[in-house]
Amino acid sequence: MNFYIMLDLFVLAGPLALSFDKRVAFYKKWPAVFGSIGLIVLIYGAWDIWKTASAVWSFNPAYAGEFRFLLLPMGEWLFFVVVPYACIFILACVRSYFKDAAFALPRPLFFALSAILAVLGVALIGRTYTGVVLIAAALTLAASELLAPKSLRSRNFWLAMAITYAPFLLANGILTGKPVVLYDDKRNLGIRAGSIPIEDFVYSFAMLLLAFVLFDLFSAFFERRRERKRAADRKGA
Repeated sequence: MNFYIMLDLFVLAGPLALSFDKRVAFYKKWPAVFGSIGLIVLIYGAWDIWKTASAVWSFNPAYAGEFRFLLLPMGEWLFFVVVPYACIFILACVRSYFKDAAFALPRPLFFALSAILAVLGVALIGRTYTGVVLIAAALTLAASELLAPKSLRSRNFWLAMAITYAPFLLANGILTGKPVVLYDDKRNLGIRAGSIPIEDFVYSFAMLLLAFVLFDLFSAFFERRRERKRAADRKGA
């Protein structure tokens, strides 16, 4: 077992062990959790394959091993499972332990922020990682506003997002500090917080925003299905 996989399992260990906590009961949310994770693996896995093939980044065989599946080490594929799982768990905990409040934020605000990110992305497209990650964040924010506006107006939604940056700094600091992931600094701005490229902060935001919104959409879908089943059971009784 290589270092990258061990780091993934370390990230997963706590949230998985606490998934059976009675108050959060995260295991009951697994259908929505894994629905979200499945789409994250498809979308971000495809992006990762593209960027790896384009040499925007690569993986150090000393820590990620030699084996590759579709250009990516197994630790990277596992990353797209354990990080969303751990961060959606944070969202579920925040919602279970903190009273929520709604922000009265106008829809044009989110579209304006999306437009700013998109314009910056296009302007910086010569720095491939920088440009693409900004455009990805723009598209994700705009789509989230269209598909799950209530989520974007939840204080606990953004509180959970902010909390995710604590484990992000630890895990990503290790990934980039060893380094497990190697970046071509001609493809980014070359600005780092410690060992972490600043683009990684935007990458994390875009991926987890999508994961959180997908989780809420899948949760609503499964709740509607349960309601239909309960209604059908009442009619049959």
